[in-house]
Amino acid sequence: MARLEVNRSGELEVFVRVIELGGFSAAARACGMTPSAVSKLVARLEQRLGTRLVNRSTRQLQLTPEGCAFYERGVRVLADLDEAERSASAHSAPRGRLRVNANVPFGHHFLLPLVPGFLERHPDVTLDIVLTDEVIDILEHRTDVAVRAGPLKSSSLMARKLGQTRMVIVGAPAYLARQGTPATPDDLQRHNLLGFNYVRAQQGWPMRRAGVDTVVAVTGNAQASDGEALRRLTLAGLGLARLAAFQVREDIAAGRLLAVLEDFNPGDSEEVHAVFVGQGGYLPLRVRAFLDFLVEKVAI
Repeated sequence: MARLEVNRSGELEVFVRVIELGGFSAAARACGMTPSAVSKLVARLEQRLGTRLVNRSTRQLQLTPEGCAFYERGVRVLADLDEAERSASAHSAPRGRLRVNANVPFGHHFLLPLVPGFLERHPDVTLDIVLTDEVIDILEHRTDVAVRAGPLKSSSLMARKLGQTRMVIVGAPAYLARQGTPATPDDLQRHNLLGFNYVRAQQGWPMRRAGVDTVVAVTGNAQASDGEALRRLTLAGLGLARLAAFQVREDIAAGRLLAVLEDFNPGDSEEVHAVFVGQGGYLPLRVRAFLDFLVEKVAI
């Protein structure tokens, strides 16, 4: 049995603060301690556990695999304690800072418009939003919830499905008037195809002709880091792009973009998930409230 004089929950909270705030000095300020005291506390914790939790350098702290596992479990334990205390209070409500990461198209078309409604419902929560199509490491970036499109990689993260969207090839009327509207996938060889400048799960544009699936290589004079940038380049008449249907739905309805080669569209779709650390159902109230709000409001 662990010795009673060891304040394990206190040690755990300090360790989590060190990781979330990125260093001993920041954690010391948040916990009302000195950096030296925080450093010694982490060292004592590592000694008691018999393993190194963080690799220290002059610039940053790097979690070891053991430290990563301990951090994930520690976050859940502290969240469970926090929720237990709040559930015993008559004034229990989600509160605190919530860091959210989302891909740029989802952020522009869904997340940002939902922010006012969420904060009106939960005024004690502060949102910290980062939009990027880069797939981040949630622990490294100290993120509570990340929205991801496409197939999920096997990991220890939990996920809630928000919906799925089909893909569509689109072009601006001015571009199609100038270059012609492609009638078959072969016609794409003479078109400017706009793509992403990072590796995606699906390389090229899948097509289906007479029941046979093929992939068209993307060749063009411009690439972009996110779907919203590609949408804007397409609206400007630079070329064709293959984008999520929800992203260009309003553009197609308004005639700003036209869908092409729909007869050869294989009908593939990308699932959209909210991923988070939370095995066993141990979630801070603010995270649970945000996930429930997304599932309630997002209609892809």
